[in-house]
Amino acid sequence: MTAPTAPALDTERADLLETLGTHRAFLRFTVRGLTDEQATRRTTVSALTLAGLVKHVAATEATWADFAVRGPAAFADTTPEVWAQEWVLEPGETLADVLARYEQVAARTDELVRTIDLDRTHPLPEAPWFTPGATRSARRVFLHLVAETAQHAGHADILRESLDGQKTMG
Repeated sequence: MTAPTAPALDTERADLLETLGTHRAFLRFTVRGLTDEQATRRTTVSALTLAGLVKHVAATEATWADFAVRGPAAFADTTPEVWAQEWVLEPGETLADVLARYEQVAARTDELVRTIDLDRTHPLPEAPWFTPGATRSARRVFLHLVAETAQHAGHADILRESLDGQKTMG
């Protein structure tokens, strides 16, 4: 007896998964082979660190994926203090920890990309950076995650090159 196969993905979902996967791989590549000390070192005038970027991207992806399912309640616990902690490793937390968390978050997001109604829409929470009354579809959430991941992978590439000259591309 053969195992059942998953239904084929439509082009849009396959493209979203491939693009998210590509930019996640760029981000993970920038921290390959680093020690925790290297991953938490500031290498530019920015306060950004490589480990902090990975941790932030994982937290952001988790929250937005949750928004695609639950709507604005996903942002209920997001305070300035919580947001600030997304950028730094806690005592005892390692780069391996944040990479493992990122893999878990990515797996959940990928499952949502495969299964959720991409037209499912929720109102955005009140915030100065959102237009009052604006909504986001699951599709737009996933497109936002592509942009967020790509932007921070670029930041990470600069930080890594400043650390030891390694480049993701080129």
